[in-house]
Amino acid sequence: MSDIQCDLLVIGGGVNGAGIARDAAGRGLSVVLIEAEDLASGTSSASTKLIHGGLRYLEFFEFKLVRESLQEREKLLRIAPHIIWPMEFILPHNVQQRPFWMVRFGLFLYDHLARRNALNASRALSFKSMNHPSILSERYVRGFSYADCWADDSRLVVLNARDAANMGAKILTRTKCERITPSSDHWMVETLAQNSKEKLRIKASMVVNAAGPWARDLIDSAGLEKSSANASAMRLVKGSHLIAPQQYEGAHAYILQQDDKRVSFVIPYEGQYTLIGTTEEDYQGDPSDCMISDAEFDYLLKTYNQHFKKPISKKDVVWTYSGVRPLVEEEGADSRAVSRDYSLYTHEESSAPMISVFGGKLTTYRVLAEEVVDKLLYLSGRSGAPWTADKALPGGDIPDDSFEAFFVRQVKRYNWLPSDLLYRYARSYGRLMHLFLEGAKSLKDLGQHYGDHVYEAEILYLVHYEWARGIEDILWRRSKLGVHVSDKTIARLEKALPKIVKEHAR
Repeated sequence: MSDIQCDLLVIGGGVNGAGIARDAAGRGLSVVLIEAEDLASGTSSASTKLIHGGLRYLEFFEFKLVRESLQEREKLLRIAPHIIWPMEFILPHNVQQRPFWMVRFGLFLYDHLARRNALNASRALSFKSMNHPSILSERYVRGFSYADCWADDSRLVVLNARDAANMGAKILTRTKCERITPSSDHWMVETLAQNSKEKLRIKASMVVNAAGPWARDLIDSAGLEKSSANASAMRLVKGSHLIAPQQYEGAHAYILQQDDKRVSFVIPYEGQYTLIGTTEEDYQGDPSDCMISDAEFDYLLKTYNQHFKKPISKKDVVWTYSGVRPLVEEEGADSRAVSRDYSLYTHEESSAPMISVFGGKLTTYRVLAEEVVDKLLYLSGRSGAPWTADKALPGGDIPDDSFEAFFVRQVKRYNWLPSDLLYRYARSYGRLMHLFLEGAKSLKDLGQHYGDHVYEAEILYLVHYEWARGIEDILWRRSKLGVHVSDKTIARLEKALPKIVKEHAR
């Protein structure tokens, strides 16, 4: 006998899994999502934080992927304006790389492959004639400006899961899939709760394997021998990033052309820092264990120092993070040239549908989820219209105006909050911040102060509504407070958290 029955079981709590759970729940399916660790604990919290078309993919003639990504960029900006916003990118022209006309033509295509409503068109720049001194190396005299979007990647995952739960989905974090057994008209999935060691059996009419870099391992280890030889091969590519103290003023980012034909980004991060990334290094082993290598560290430092007047060194770096991207294997292709598109594999062990997801990227998660659910409904003889393109993610339902206007209204409403703290709340939670601020009239009303403007009310919200259970869930995924708060604040929060989780986790 099963402990839970559902229409759809989603395995994997990254952006694809959370997006699929949200889409399916909104079409009337009963959904369970299981994640072996925390939501967004893998690839989805280790990205370069961009919602973009992928300018460099034009060089590999990936016009369909770029067009689809540009279309999604506009849609995601509309449905999540609190955690996604436009950013200007400066591309210094390297005369030893691509010709000036080629880059200009590529940017023209980038501007026109899809309708662009919210973002500025690209333009050529002369660094010598700009009003402020350029921080770039003197060898760069001209370049380009174009627009893409920045995103809080891990919050994007959590908000999709939150919306799925609002529509009835069960979200089970720290629950590992141990075996998948096909029957004639359903799948029986055995799971293990990582903390309690409690076993749970789920009877599902449909299953989606959205385990990201673990998707292939799940097939091989879960007892699906028939599928093992036929499912897509995966190529794991590690990407690493450096975080250094803020290196320049302004909200713009830089995209840098490399001698090896790759590109790297230099991006404002958390107000006080600069993010430098990413690398592309083939990876073997458990994706959970990936860390930046010495070669990656040197590569990113060299990249930065070749382009900017003021160099940085290893001692300037305050934090690094790495993640493994699961790409669909293309025999003989260099890692930079492997497509970032996705592949869907339909398993045949049962007449009940099961799909494994391979590849994909942050920007296209929503359209991937829509295609997966469309396919599941078709295979199961059900119906349900797509709906996620226009429905705001939780907190993003800002009525008919900009985030800036929304923030101005919150300043008037919560005039007792420090402006920096209120801005962080507005950016992280949008309209959801009213759930823990409503009724409060002073900082004392927010409960215990752990230090550095971390208050009990926010922590209670994260534990109860967003499945936060550990210190990393709060400081590095639900927020990026980890780069801001002191060791004393962390110690106080760690001491208080077990009791909060026990009393307020749902």
